[in-house]
Amino acid sequence: MALPARKEQYLPHYTYEDYCLWEGRWELMFGIPYAMTPAPMIAHQRISALIAAQLVNVLKNCNKCQTLLPVDWKIADDTIVQPDNLVVCYEPEGAYITKAPSLIFEIVSKSSVLRDSEIKFQLYEQEGVKYYCLVFPEDKFVKLYQWEKGNYIKLGDFTDEKIDMTLTDDCSFQFDFSKIWNK
Repeated sequence: MALPARKEQYLPHYTYEDYCLWEGRWELMFGIPYAMTPAPMIAHQRISALIAAQLVNVLKNCNKCQTLLPVDWKIADDTIVQPDNLVVCYEPEGAYITKAPSLIFEIVSKSSVLRDSEIKFQLYEQEGVKYYCLVFPEDKFVKLYQWEKGNYIKLGDFTDEKIDMTLTDDCSFQFDFSKIWNK
């Protein structure tokens, strides 16, 4: 007996309804679950805290934008992600966000490199996230992308540079990458 050409039909396809029943931290991308365990390492948490602190500080005068730590972003019924650090320039309603953030930082680990640099890259690009920062703690550099006309343009690899970012017409700031390494 020959197997069907499409093996995908045998894989489960999960939805938000399933996701809500799971214990622990998960992400769901295109119906495929990804465990967010074990908890992030200390270096990951420290860098995330330093990113959040700097974003809170540089956005303190912006009335529209706010800094968030991992929160569910429900993109579709079968796609829910939890970016490490994000900025939304609107007032979220409910238990999760449904619109694209303006800025996302993902702190890359060995276990998340494919998910962060390929799957989420394409997903965030498709959703129009204005800035996407891939943070590589072990090598102490950040790959920064800016969304333009439907595609990400790489702005560069940064370690200790200060980069200007504009989230809305009245919200611009300078982000200092040197401050996230806790030197």
